[in-house]
Amino acid sequence: MSVAQHTLSQEAMALENKYGAQNYHPLPVVLSRGEGVYVWDVEGRKYYDFLSAYSSVNQGHCHPKIVEALTEQAKKLTLTSRAFYNNVLGKYEKFTTEYFGFDKLLPINTGVEAVETAIKLCRKWAYEVKGIDINEAKIIVCKNNFHGRTTTVVSFSNDPVARKHFGPYTPGFIKIEYDNLQELEETLQQNNDIAGFLVEPIQGEAGVYVPGDGYLKRAKELCDKHNVLFIADEVQTGIARTGKLLACDHENVKPDILILGKALSGGVYPVSAVLADNEIMNVIHPGNHGSTFGGNPLAASVAIAALEVIRDENLAENAGKLGVIFRDRMNEYIRESSICKLVRGKGLLNAIVINDTEEGDTAWQICLKLRDNGLLAKPTHGNIIRFAPPLVMTESQLHECIDIIIKTLREFE
Repeated sequence: MSVAQHTLSQEAMALENKYGAQNYHPLPVVLSRGEGVYVWDVEGRKYYDFLSAYSSVNQGHCHPKIVEALTEQAKKLTLTSRAFYNNVLGKYEKFTTEYFGFDKLLPINTGVEAVETAIKLCRKWAYEVKGIDINEAKIIVCKNNFHGRTTTVVSFSNDPVARKHFGPYTPGFIKIEYDNLQELEETLQQNNDIAGFLVEPIQGEAGVYVPGDGYLKRAKELCDKHNVLFIADEVQTGIARTGKLLACDHENVKPDILILGKALSGGVYPVSAVLADNEIMNVIHPGNHGSTFGGNPLAASVAIAALEVIRDENLAENAGKLGVIFRDRMNEYIRESSICKLVRGKGLLNAIVINDTEEGDTAWQICLKLRDNGLLAKPTHGNIIRFAPPLVMTESQLHECIDIIIKTLREFE
């Protein structure tokens, strides 16, 4: 690497550090190009992307079909606001509701906006349909959740970094243990004012915690029994990431409210959505909720293309097959490893737990060495490394990546 090339990275990082708010701690690599499963830094070095922008780029970087949809629509019409109809939104709503099996879609922009939308929708349903007393509706959430970082959402987080000094907090939420059906049932039995249960089918940011078999199915049954809406946050786990179109599909569970984002965009433009059937969605009327950019024709065109790629390239099936290979090979290595304690996940959403404390920096050092060896990943919660490559990855590419991961881990044994 020449001095001039090295300066390119240093200058880019220095600009962010000087002029940008310090609300992230990026791995020190400056990316300038992406294609499929690969990204390149400003010096031209090539890496495997094993984070996929937190599962936003399931279809691979700069997928030509999605980019074409973006550019072609951008030449014609990008934004009208919802003050007027546009000629793409209805097509997107029809395609997406039919694809996921719901009556209606409420278009929005980002994942956390979609979560906020689902919360409002659930509360309005609770008052107007279920009959809970006004301002008394409560939503059950799970500890160690990650649904975003708005004021309301951090109110029911137990992550001190996301929560501290952002109060006063929004009331109306009951926190229970994740993957604890007994506590869920007891909470539902003890409260008559529960409107919904908001849950991640797999807790991604917490470290890819996969619940026990039957958890989602039984949780949905309990919600049905108590006339409570089952709200699935599939922003990270949806759109084929776990080996099914939705993670809930592994247990044949249809949520009452479905939250989508990230890969709904193919990674090229912010798109998110909330889906529900008419009995629930019809409580929303003009003026109740909205967004200037939500449902814009650019987003609608991109989302249709993004979902068509998932369908036409069989990416859910590919994720399921490659995920088994990844966990099998990692488990084979872990049996004799002192640095890596376990691997867990579903499809191509996986994590390894490093033999260190959450306060230690071993996982960070491993990610720096992975970068040096040509693979990009990032720790979560100190001693956990999440691995989530684009779903367009081939089996031979996956084996090459596993070789890199194992080689790197062995340097820390």
